Amino acid sequence: MATKLFDGAKKQKANEFYTQMFDIETEIKHYKQYFAGKTVLCNCDDPYESNFFKYFASHFNDFKLKKLICTCYDGSPFSGEQLDLFNLRPEAGTENKKAYKVVITEVDDYNGDGAKDLADIDYLIKNNHNTLTLLQENGDFRSDECIELLKEADIVVTNPPFTLFREYIATLVEYKKDFIVIGNTNALTYKEIFKLFKENKIRTGYTNFNVGMYFRVPDGYECKKIVNGQRLARVSNSCWFTTLPVEKHNEMLTLWEKYTPERFPFYENYDAINVNSFNEIPYNYDGKMGVPVTFLDKYNPDQFDIIALGIVGSIEFSSNRRMEILDKEGKPTGKYTMNAKGTLYRKWNPDTDKKPAAFKDCETGDLYASMYARVIIRRK
Repeated sequence: MATKLFDGAKKQKANEFYTQMFDIETEIKHYKQYFAGKTVLCNCDDPYESNFFKYFASHFNDFKLKKLICTCYDGSPFSGEQLDLFNLRPEAGTENKKAYKVVITEVDDYNGDGAKDLADIDYLIKNNHNTLTLLQENGDFRSDECIELLKEADIVVTNPPFTLFREYIATLVEYKKDFIVIGNTNALTYKEIFKLFKENKIRTGYTNFNVGMYFRVPDGYECKKIVNGQRLARVSNSCWFTTLPVEKHNEMLTLWEKYTPERFPFYENYDAINVNSFNEIPYNYDGKMGVPVTFLDKYNPDQFDIIALGIVGSIEFSSNRRMEILDKEGKPTGKYTMNAKGTLYRKWNPDTDKKPAAFKDCETGDLYASMYARVIIRRK
C-alpha cells in the first residue's frame, strides 16, 4: 500500500520541488549547536542534486557531524544529472532510475586545494572512504530499508513531498526523531500537525512565515523564472517546521490593542471573540480568542494557551442555522449549508468588512462573514 501511495505521489510534479541553497543556509545556520556529534538524514533527496546534501557535506566539519546519510527514490527526475558514479543514469527514453544512498563519515582536503568541499567528497566516495550504494528497494521513506536508516539518525532535514506531509511527519514522530523540514502552511490546519503545535512538540522555524520560497522544478513544470538554466517556481505558502528550539518562540508579543465589543465581535456559533491579526490581540481580554493560523509563527507557550482549531471536529458550535451560500460578490447562489459549512462565522458589518457577506440566514435574512481557519487561544 505504501509503495502504491508513493508511486502515485511521484506522478505529481508538486512533489519534485528542490530547495535552493540560500533558503537552506538562511534557516539551518540557527541550529548549528544542535548538530555536534549527530547523524543527519536527508531521506527525500537525490544526494548529488539536493542542496540539503551539499549544505551538510560542505559544513560536515564545521557542524561537527558524526555522519550524513542521504537517499533518493527511484523516480527522481533529477537523479544522476551531475554525477554518475555507479552508472545510475537510465537509458534515453526510460524511467528506470535507481534508488541509492550516500553515507559520509569523513570530509577532508584530500585533493589539496585547501578547501573541504564537494570535490573532496567525490574523491572520498571514489576511494571508498565514504560510500555510495544502491538501495534494494525504491527509496520510499516508509520502506523497511529507509526506516532502518531513520532509526540510525538523530536529526532529519529535508523538503518532503507536500502531498505526503501528514504521513511523513507521523513517521518521524513515531520514531521520535528531531527534524527541520519544509512544509505547506496549510499543514498548520491538519489535525495531526496542529495537535503537535498544541502540545508544544513542534514549531515554525526562523525564516519569516509565509514569505514564500523559490524551488527548482523539473522540465515541463510551468514556471515564470529561469536562473542559470534552472526552472524555479515560487510557492508562497511554505514554511519551516521543527522540533528543535527556536528563539522567537520564547519572545513575548507586545499587546497594545484595547478590547471593545465593537472592535472584537463575538462569533455567532462559538464563545470567542474574533481577532483579525496576531498583532491586534487585546491586552485586556482574558477570554477565548480566535486568531489567524499565522499566529502559530509567533506562538510563545509561556504567554498563551492553545485551546483548539476553529473548525468542525475540533470545537462544538453553539448554533446550527440554515444559511444560503453567497458568491464572491455577495449574491445568492441557490445553494444552502448548515452552520456555514462548519466554520466560525460572525455578523457581517458593511461599514468595516472589505469583502462581501458569505452567508445569509434563511429565516432572518441576516448576513454573515465566514472566518478563514482560526486558532482558539487564551492569554495566560
